[in-house]
Amino acid sequence: MTAAPELLTVAEMYRADSLAIASGVPGPVLMENAGAAVAWEIRARWAPRPVAVLCGPGNNGGDGFVVARLLAEAGWPVRLGLLGPREALKGDAAQAAQRWTGAVEPLDRTLLDGMPLVVDALFGAGLTRPLDGAARDVVEAMAGLTVVAVDVPSGVHGDTGMVMGVAAMAALTVTFFRRKPGHLLLPGRLHCGETVVADIGIPDSVLDTIAPRQWENGPALWAARYPWPRAESHKYARGHAVVMGGGRMTGAGRLAARAALRVGAGLVTVACPPEAFPIYAVGSPSLIVAPVADDQDFAALLSDARKNVVLLGPGAGIGVHTRARVLEALTAGKACVLDADALTSFAEAPADLFDRLGDRCVLTPHEGEFARLFDVAGDKLARARAAARCGAVVLLKGADTVIAAPDGRAAINANAPPELATAGAGDVLAGLILGLLAQGMDAFGAACAATWLHGEAAAQVGLGLIAEDLPDALPAVLRRMRAGATR
Repeated sequence: MTAAPELLTVAEMYRADSLAIASGVPGPVLMENAGAAVAWEIRARWAPRPVAVLCGPGNNGGDGFVVARLLAEAGWPVRLGLLGPREALKGDAAQAAQRWTGAVEPLDRTLLDGMPLVVDALFGAGLTRPLDGAARDVVEAMAGLTVVAVDVPSGVHGDTGMVMGVAAMAALTVTFFRRKPGHLLLPGRLHCGETVVADIGIPDSVLDTIAPRQWENGPALWAARYPWPRAESHKYARGHAVVMGGGRMTGAGRLAARAALRVGAGLVTVACPPEAFPIYAVGSPSLIVAPVADDQDFAALLSDARKNVVLLGPGAGIGVHTRARVLEALTAGKACVLDADALTSFAEAPADLFDRLGDRCVLTPHEGEFARLFDVAGDKLARARAAARCGAVVLLKGADTVIAAPDGRAAINANAPPELATAGAGDVLAGLILGLLAQGMDAFGAACAATWLHGEAAAQVGLGLIAEDLPDALPAVLRRMRAGATR
């Protein structure tokens, strides 16, 4: 399973460095180890060839000087360019530069002429303004070249993944100790290429002091709470989930219900308009189908305490009837997954929804639905966290899905393949969350686990994926996960 899922903000990474130094690991040793890790990864992938090492004026540039020296010592032809005067380097970077005995050229795009490989050590994750001048010119000239980035590609913000003007497009990024959010959030992740996390001697114990609140989503984050079936389990102990099925777009509810069953819910009832009963009834024989003619019928259905979680939204239609049923489910004290039309139905009065939410609720908006409910700005991680202050877990969907809890915890998911961009995939995700909540998993854990399983199931199917494939791909994914192995 994935190890070390913590993500450190830029400020937290600076603190990790400081804590490591305070614990007795000298700064020059950390820099030497960082440069050595980059050089090792390069040599593991490419035979010796001419390489341009581009160094900035800070510690990222110091790492670059170490890379240049170690590659040159290994017989690689190295050309080194520096942004700014060498005498302006300070601290550990100045020491690293002193050990470089080759030429130091001013940073210029001509350094790239005839270079099949470029090491981008200009700026690390702490860059806060767009590249300009010679740095921008050189980064633009890297287009089409094979680039290895030190920490993050220059121009990518380490906390947000945003590109500040322009950014290098790396084939390989080597970062240190832990990833940062910008390695996973788009578009930064696309600029990083393959990302390797190197151990440079920072002790894991610094995390006890830093106490990060964001993680890369994966089994290491929630597997200890996963509701595996036990010998004494029975269907009622595994929860009874309710899916509010629509009368016209019936496929959405059926996909969600099948996903809830596949992920382990003991029973699943689809509540639907009476006229749609035959459509749902001829579907999976594992489903219970309950005709619901009006709000009173729906309230009566939910009066059964064994029905512990409700999904509303997929195929439900936008309007007062959907609003009423969402509020009824929340008033009944049920855990709820609210998706699609259940969210848009509150676009004119989101406070009516927020006032009723609780810690067993998960909202699953895509960007359009999110904008209708939440008036928040910033990067994706910041927006999801701000939205979760409504009182529920917020799962902001996309290729870089962010799951945020009201207490500030957040996870970024990075395993979703592009094949998931297909009709009905979101309904399956909602059903997976529903099924895990039914079995007693906490809302944040259920949202994280469902998102990761969704991505793994899609990868299992691959090209040609349609939403119906996802639930049936799940057993193989669960077997691998239980065995402690992932893709």
